[in-house]
Amino acid sequence: MTTQEIADKYIAYNREGKSLQALEELFSDDAYDLEPKGAPIERTEGKEALIKKHEQFGQMVEEMHSMSISDPVVADNFFSCSMAMDVTYKGMGRAQVEEICLYEVKDGKIISSQFFFTPAPMG
Repeated sequence: MTTQEIADKYIAYNREGKSLQALEELFSDDAYDLEPKGAPIERTEGKEALIKKHEQFGQMVEEMHSMSISDPVVADNFFSCSMAMDVTYKGMGRAQVEEICLYEVKDGKIISSQFFFTPAPMG
């Protein structure tokens, strides 16, 4: 698949509420992700670890009120999108979350993802 095809499929899966399927199907086994300094987990390596992180996030959510994802912007082997969530976390209350997401594609799979957002203060 081309970068554009992967980007389109990734966006479609997320809009359908199938983010785990996107991760399982579109990411390389040795993919990694990066989050900003101050995030609870700044780097996660390997698809299995990414799946576990995804599941842990799901366990933190009490209610997902809404989620939106923009159309992808594709250049070379990269695509980006913005995501916004209105979410209530267990024991932490409701939050509006916005982020820019950047993905790198190689050999028909996503090999890295990087997320840009302002982490909430912890504690």
